[in-house]
Amino acid sequence: MSIRVLLADDQDLVRTGLRMILDAQDGIEVVGEAADGAAAVELARRLRPDVCLVDIRMPVMDGLAVTRELAGPDTTDPIPVVVITTFDLDEYVYTALRTGARGFVLKDSGPDLLAEAVRAASRGDALIDPAVTVRLLEAFAGSAPRTSRPPASPLTGREEAVLAAVARGLGNTEIGDDLHISLSTVKTHLASIMAKTGTRNRVELAVWAHERGSRT
Repeated sequence: MSIRVLLADDQDLVRTGLRMILDAQDGIEVVGEAADGAAAVELARRLRPDVCLVDIRMPVMDGLAVTRELAGPDTTDPIPVVVITTFDLDEYVYTALRTGARGFVLKDSGPDLLAEAVRAASRGDALIDPAVTVRLLEAFAGSAPRTSRPPASPLTGREEAVLAAVARGLGNTEIGDDLHISLSTVKTHLASIMAKTGTRNRVELAVWAHERGSRT
């Protein structure tokens, strides 16, 4: 079945472009559009899309509030949200990730990355535009209070290496190549690290790593 997507952006031209890109992808279907945040929340709750693409800066209710309403930690039935923005170091992006967003992509990232972000969110994973991952996390996680919880049990040496790679913005395949381990082993380590750190997805894990000060 197709991944059902809701678009939320206050610019008609942007929504039209995003719809054309996503509708041209195999297995992705745009099922609704909203021009402001309040309309996005109402439409998302009514349509129950698989993924919402939400712009940060919108009238009535901004993308942060939309993300919190649809995917925040207090949401009983969350809907995956991917934040889209024109600004690679938008001051609001870090907060969006902390309030439940499963991804962050630039509007000019291109069709392939946009589609991959939607697919990642729909399967419970997360994707941050690799062009800005490290800059984003270091700029905002580095300046934010270090509130990360200690892991429930110590990370192994290999898990520390995988965590550092996540903090650098590497994908699973890149981590495997970098550490000379298989893709399935990378996924096993990630699942263990997330369980120990209490993080729900790759975005939260990357933020946790940077708050903790993990670096290679």
